[in-house]
Amino acid sequence: MVFGGRSTEHEISVISACQAMAAIDRDKYDVVPVYLSKQGRWFTGDGLADVTAYRNINALLDRSTEVYMRPVYGDYNLYRANAGGLFGAKGPVAKLDLIIPVLHGSNGEDGIFEGVLETIGIPYAGCSTLASANGMDKIIMKMILAADGIPVVPYVWFTDKQWFAGREALAAKVENTLGYPVIVKPANLGSSVGIGRADNRGQLEERVADARRYSSRIIVERLVEQLQEINCSVLGDCDEYRTSVLEEPIKSGEILSYTDKYMGGSKDSRGMHAAAKRIPAELPADVTAEIGRLAGETFRVLGCHGVSRVDMMIDRADGSIYVNEINTIPGSLSFYLWEATGISFAELMDQLVRLALKRKREQASKTVSYDSNIFALGGGVKGAKGCKGAKTAR
Repeated sequence: MVFGGRSTEHEISVISACQAMAAIDRDKYDVVPVYLSKQGRWFTGDGLADVTAYRNINALLDRSTEVYMRPVYGDYNLYRANAGGLFGAKGPVAKLDLIIPVLHGSNGEDGIFEGVLETIGIPYAGCSTLASANGMDKIIMKMILAADGIPVVPYVWFTDKQWFAGREALAAKVENTLGYPVIVKPANLGSSVGIGRADNRGQLEERVADARRYSSRIIVERLVEQLQEINCSVLGDCDEYRTSVLEEPIKSGEILSYTDKYMGGSKDSRGMHAAAKRIPAELPADVTAEIGRLAGETFRVLGCHGVSRVDMMIDRADGSIYVNEINTIPGSLSFYLWEATGISFAELMDQLVRLALKRKREQASKTVSYDSNIFALGGGVKGAKGCKGAKTAR
């Protein structure tokens, strides 16, 4: 299990992973914790599975072993870092059969880490590189969903450089397209980081300045003032999946905050399951069914895999339902929603393992290269002019 990472959601990732490692059936699986530090270094060791040990991170890492994986296809080993020298330990520290990424936010949930795993070829749970990247970027996600008829809130987007070069024109576009109030967000972060409301141009400029600290791409959305937030988890792959019961998060302010999500409104950081919520959400049967359908469609259209959580919005002014965002590696892996649906946390972890192995089997049946060598055919290679020893095709 891999967790931590270079992300503003680093601590939440640690909490989610420790919950998952405590829940997984140790009679069936040998669990190897792999912690990625905020500096991007990899560590393993049994102590990394204890969330309380992170109170003294330096002491914890002193007791752990720094490791790395080689970007070589088929090499699933963890190797000891700095193993050279006369007394350096040789051979792998551990051989992995499968990886469950529990990395939230940038540099983990956005496809970067998934790309590393696909380069190595190791089976892994969760969304592919493409689905992770598309799901993480709120702008791309909304474009894809809207193109497939899935409702999203009207929005305007721009880059930080565009804002710097043409602030007046972009502010006017926001005002003419959306009006006030609006919500300003970094395009590729979760956990309510860098998000704020703007009721006028001055506040818009302040909120964009805050969002620019976290992302080079900014999205501004029309604010749904009579908002009811509803979440639904989806489990499976894009061809065969099921949806969970719904939850309604309870926010302490106008916007569901980082503290609301992960600390239950207190200083007791216990993960997403600690947040105040209603499960199941108290909604009419037809609304419940439609939200489940849209959550499943979002999962399918984005090509998701494993377990995700789709965050929805109901505009109580007219009953409109919108997809807000998808979390392709949700906080606490949404285990509390699946427990309410009838699937234990241990069974959820088991299903993630089986889904990862199933995808690996399916990928093995696809052609990725041809067993041929065009260089041995003779006659040179078209376009190879200037290459030593190559003939130019005529």
